[in-house]
Amino acid sequence: MFNRRVSKTHPRVETCGAVDELNAALGMARASLGNAQTKSNLEQIQRELVGLMGEVATLPEDFVRYLKDGYPAVTAQMTQQLEGLVKEIEAQNLSFKGWATPGANLASAALDVARTICRRAERRVCELQEKGEIKNEQILIYLNRLSDLLWLMARKAESSGLESK
Repeated sequence: MFNRRVSKTHPRVETCGAVDELNAALGMARASLGNAQTKSNLEQIQRELVGLMGEVATLPEDFVRYLKDGYPAVTAQMTQQLEGLVKEIEAQNLSFKGWATPGANLASAALDVARTICRRAERRVCELQEKGEIKNEQILIYLNRLSDLLWLMARKAESSGLESK
């Protein structure tokens, strides 16, 4: 962003690629779901990921300009919205034992793929934070809570709460 050039193999580019892949996987999951509310929630998350990717693409020295130009930053409120969705699903007292094996149905499998990509994006963000290349700690927290939410959504889809189309 802001006419800065880095190698295609730079960790920042890899991180943006992981978030982009996550967004595409969420689109696949959304397309496989029949539950309108869950589809709407995933679409909102996809919009937030576009902003998250822009923030990740921005070097720390350009971050003030990024915000000044009107681009969004990941906030604690965004993470709280994810936590609210987690609590809604947890309140349904779904029953699952042991490790989940992805693939019970198309929707749950798509959500599990998105979850694993989310975990990879989280690891990539962690790497950039450790190097001081990302300052906003909310990005890592957001991705962590998103992967938890996706795990719960997949288990709910398995138990028929978010049936495939």
